[in-house]
Amino acid sequence: MNLVLVSSIGAIGMAMLAMFVRMKAAKKPASIKKIILPPVFMSSGALMYIVPQFRLTPLEIAEAVIVGMLFSILLIKTSAFEIKGNDIYLKRSKAFFIILVGLLVVRIILKAILSTTIDYGEVSGMFFLLAFSMIVPWRIAMYRDFKKLQIKLKNSKQPA
Repeated sequence: MNLVLVSSIGAIGMAMLAMFVRMKAAKKPASIKKIILPPVFMSSGALMYIVPQFRLTPLEIAEAVIVGMLFSILLIKTSAFEIKGNDIYLKRSKAFFIILVGLLVVRIILKAILSTTIDYGEVSGMFFLLAFSMIVPWRIAMYRDFKKLQIKLKNSKQPA
């Protein structure tokens, strides 16, 4: 079976998993650990660059990082927290799911196009870096917003 097709099916599965996890997460209070750990765990994927087949040129690195950071803007705009009682929750957003599916479609199309001109290993390396460059700024923004609400919550509990 074609590697691009297999990886695209994997990407669809991961997107469905992300949507499921996001829906469950919205039912429980958010925490700094839940915000920070996903990119930390994902960072182990960078070990792929040990294998020469996955290494990127400086231009490919720049392209992947820039596109990833641009995509992160959409995720940042659709992620917000709210205070419920004494806890901070991630707000549900229908736009998040639409954007996640849209990003997935764009990713699959780009992967199909790029895999015709760039070696599959390099394309895989680029898309890992793109995803990482999308998730890190998003999670940093979430962390910053969470900390602001945490301070607001703490200040509202203090007696006047």
